[in-house]
Amino acid sequence: MNQLLPENMHSTEIALKKHKLPGLTYDYAALEPIIDSRTMLLHHDIHHGGYVEKLNAVLENFPEFHHYSALWLLCNLEKLPKEIRVAVRHNAGGHVNHSMLWRSMKPGIVCEPNGLLREAINRGFGSVAKFKARFEAEGAKLFGSGWVWLVRTPQNGCKLDVITTSGHDNPMMQDCFPLLVNDVWEHAYYRHYENRRPDYLNAWWSVVNWAEVRHRFELSEKPVEEIWAEEEVLFLATQNE
Repeated sequence: MNQLLPENMHSTEIALKKHKLPGLTYDYAALEPIIDSRTMLLHHDIHHGGYVEKLNAVLENFPEFHHYSALWLLCNLEKLPKEIRVAVRHNAGGHVNHSMLWRSMKPGIVCEPNGLLREAINRGFGSVAKFKARFEAEGAKLFGSGWVWLVRTPQNGCKLDVITTSGHDNPMMQDCFPLLVNDVWEHAYYRHYENRRPDYLNAWWSVVNWAEVRHRFELSEKPVEEIWAEEEVLFLATQNE
């Protein structure tokens, strides 16, 4: 049983008609030189936008699922008709993961993690530097397309861990709560770094939003029902027709 899902789990009550691409909170060029503006535009508008568009198309003939968030759909694939499960898994996952990715980054001066988050990282990995090395190594060796995550694992004493997921799978499908994510699909970095994925992963720390990671770490301390309520709000990003 997934410990991150409430026993009486239900969708957020909202008159949801269409999933919507969330806007960025910074300009396309704000993360340069780490991530160039053209890559950000293509990544956000075309790739993420495409997942949202395809998710809406897949659900168009299934109105009974129109009021569910993308995160709920992703975590409840077994409740969907078999003919749409693969498409929902890919496109809802792409929507959820990218929505978290944009919040995992910020322009400006980046400070190191501190407080209880830093203490947890030190306990889990030995130091922040060792955590970063593990994160980079796991992301670099992931075969094909996917994501690398810092997660908290309820089934393992709520310890921190680094995991990877293939395609657009999300840690919450594995009973892990995501704190930080980086995208290692080639469209996230290839224009600037070409096949040098390790260089991209190493440079990426300069745009990490540690305040968001700290917020998610604090959120992970809350009861499951509160975690789910906040997560669904974050990933709804919907609009009425």
